[in-house]
Amino acid sequence: MANLSFSAAVARWAEAVPEAVEAVRNQSAQEVVKEMQTIDVDGGRLPYDTGFLWASLMASTSAMPAINPKANPAGGQKYAFDFGMVEAVIAGASLDEDLYFGYTAAYAAHQEYGANGRPPAAFVRSAAQNWDAIVNRNAEKVRKAFGL
Repeated sequence: MANLSFSAAVARWAEAVPEAVEAVRNQSAQEVVKEMQTIDVDGGRLPYDTGFLWASLMASTSAMPAINPKANPAGGQKYAFDFGMVEAVIAGASLDEDLYFGYTAAYAAHQEYGANGRPPAAFVRSAAQNWDAIVNRNAEKVRKAFGL
């Protein structure tokens, strides 16, 4: 998302109201992450077995979270994801800061891009491709909410 021009995606009216810009950015970022995190059994693209990949999502304003080559699930264990961490990073970010969301599981890239005959799941790329539509939808909602 950092390579896309956020200000170009938000209508000119929002530039006069910083709270509106922030509301559009925050809601849009949350929706992209929710789309990335929607597991396959719930109609999304994220492969789910133990939940380890799902739970490995990290958010940051300083750098893209790195894949940890030693991060693999423990046998027989199930993992959960807490969206509160993502919400906290988004809410705490200034408009001048970039938002980074990345998976740290050792096999995250293999799942995203495919490997060893397994087709790509494209859970990150597919969500990121919807950024413009998500921003436009949220800009309209915020415009109405702020009476602009």
